[in-house]
Amino acid sequence: MLINKSFSQYKTIKIALVGQPNVGKSMLINSISNAKLKVGNFSGVTVEKKQIEFKYKEYLFQITDLPGSYSLNDYTLEEKVTKSYLEEETYDIILNVVDSTNLERNLYLTSELLALDKKMVIALNMCDEAKKEGVEIDASLFSKLIGKPCIKTSAKEKTGIKDLINLLITKHETPKFESKLIFSDVIEEEILNITTLLSEKKFNNGITHRELAIKLLQENKQTYKSLHDEPIWIELQSIITKSFNHIYLHYNTKDIDDIFNEEKHSFSKGIVTETVTSKEVKQNDITSKIDALLIHKLFGIPIFLLFMWSLFQVTFELGNIPMDMIDAFFAILIDNTKEVLGDNAISSMIADGAIAGVGAVVLFLPNIVILFFGIALLETTGYMSRVAFLLDGVFHKFGLHGKSFIPLVSGFGCSVPAYMAARTLKNERDRLLTLFIIGFMSCGAKLPIFVLFVGAFFAPEDAGNVLFLIYIIGAVFGLCAAKILKVVVFKNDNEPFVMEMPKYRLPSSKLIWHSVSNSAWMYLRKAGTYILAASLLIWVASNYPKNEFFESEMSQKIENASSVEIEKQLKNELALSNLENSYLGIVGKFSEPFFAPLGYDWKMAIALETGLAAKEIVVATLGILYGLGDQEDETSDSLIDKIKNNIPMASAISFIVFCMIYLPCLAASMVFAREAGGFRYLGYLFLFTTTTAWIMAYIAYNISLHIL
Repeated sequence: MLINKSFSQYKTIKIALVGQPNVGKSMLINSISNAKLKVGNFSGVTVEKKQIEFKYKEYLFQITDLPGSYSLNDYTLEEKVTKSYLEEETYDIILNVVDSTNLERNLYLTSELLALDKKMVIALNMCDEAKKEGVEIDASLFSKLIGKPCIKTSAKEKTGIKDLINLLITKHETPKFESKLIFSDVIEEEILNITTLLSEKKFNNGITHRELAIKLLQENKQTYKSLHDEPIWIELQSIITKSFNHIYLHYNTKDIDDIFNEEKHSFSKGIVTETVTSKEVKQNDITSKIDALLIHKLFGIPIFLLFMWSLFQVTFELGNIPMDMIDAFFAILIDNTKEVLGDNAISSMIADGAIAGVGAVVLFLPNIVILFFGIALLETTGYMSRVAFLLDGVFHKFGLHGKSFIPLVSGFGCSVPAYMAARTLKNERDRLLTLFIIGFMSCGAKLPIFVLFVGAFFAPEDAGNVLFLIYIIGAVFGLCAAKILKVVVFKNDNEPFVMEMPKYRLPSSKLIWHSVSNSAWMYLRKAGTYILAASLLIWVASNYPKNEFFESEMSQKIENASSVEIEKQLKNELALSNLENSYLGIVGKFSEPFFAPLGYDWKMAIALETGLAAKEIVVATLGILYGLGDQEDETSDSLIDKIKNNIPMASAISFIVFCMIYLPCLAASMVFAREAGGFRYLGYLFLFTTTTAWIMAYIAYNISLHIL
């Protein structure tokens, strides 16, 4: 690696990294040392965009890792993004990564890339696994047949990486050769007829005549639109019509997609037949043996539930250790800030607003890291694909896709990474439906609310079962809501479940590190900003406007208090009065009629409204509202007693149900809007969750009134 040159002295090589899912593209990139990874989104869509930069000799490599795509069709959002980038963006070389153990299937995409007629290098990845399976590829003959250089690599063993980089440099410095994508005689004959006319007319629109002819025969809409107003179009029409008639007659079908699919499969099969030799391998390999147990129709789902139960146990048990330390750290920091700055508005805003807001985000980071580590571990081993296959049948009954389980399971930890995890869904409607349902999975921030009310209204020996029941009911509500949305809003047919079952592999520590560290950073960067802003907003809304005359009068009474109990009572009375007459209190009084049919007073209404910023704030708000100060938490006996004495049980049950369903915190809502594609979807989510929460809470309240 070179480090002593200025940026301008490097020659830039822009590379489009393309491959089907599970071919090891990400691992190949991670095998390149000192690479800088940038993660974002492609313009206008939610598909993740990874860009990698590294320097080698006098060259600066800029690699764009395009989404894994089985083909260049418009079936999935990923395929649309990849196709659009390859056809419209500027780059120097296509680096096509293929799985050496599944060469024929991978060459389907390669054949489409060859039709683009760009500079291209092919990496025959996983050559170590192919060797173990008795598969041998003649790389030299392979290159001659397709007209593109190729090299054997193993991202796992880090073999062939340096040779690949040197090959990319060589390809960049040499002229482009014509691709050897050869179709059947019939197709080639019609390609020749079209290219002959284009050559005679000396037509030039920026792409080769052969590529243009292939696009015309494939009925590419953009190509037809671009040529429609050209003078040559009149002559082209008659030739194209004759070409199609000839092709239809030969193939006995007019479905041009089927015709070219057959051509691509024939091309792939021919290349494999010529270049690949394989020894006989045992049918009952290790993967088959493991699958016989893990995707068993009876034992598969129980085994998965056991894995997930174990993951959640580790997430919350291990997560609680650093959480306690983080909580104690921020508590000390808040106290010290107030001690240094004194008892004033600025001190309170910094300590109770900014520091407390940041602390609320950092507090849940250990859980997020552990949960994402577990999910990344299961994904890199190849297990998650099998679980999606197992749950697809169950989820389809509720209108969901099998892959929806990953973001839904993540929702029990935190909705922010759960919304981001929904990117694994290829179909846009399936992804949107899943995004709308994630909020029904009770996140960890709702746990203090549930613990508070369960502890107040249920016996200690029943509290654990009731808490478990709350989470189960929330998940059932989500599945039922998904079914309703599928019937009423997302009326499209169920998408077929197509997922490759990759071989089981040992997890890559470097790949897991990249996945977990990126997710953690995105959580802190995005969620932290919104919660911080919301906390400051809540602080301002709950502390202003000030009634200076009343505060002065109460301060005098507090100074003259005859006992500690009276002093505490007066302080609580002052805090309650200030809150009731603050902007937050005014909003609570205004919205009280909306919540009255659910059995809530204005205090409970305010608690729900502050929960829109962060669910953790609900408990602290209830402590203030019931005259106990803002230092109460869900384990406070005094707060539990006050809740029990001031809130009827029917109202409490209704409150729990509302908290299960209504809009997630501000941070999660902002991430939802980003992932869904705009704030209008957030408006739909607000209406949907608020309406559903109100109706279900109303039903729960009235049933509880008659039963209890």
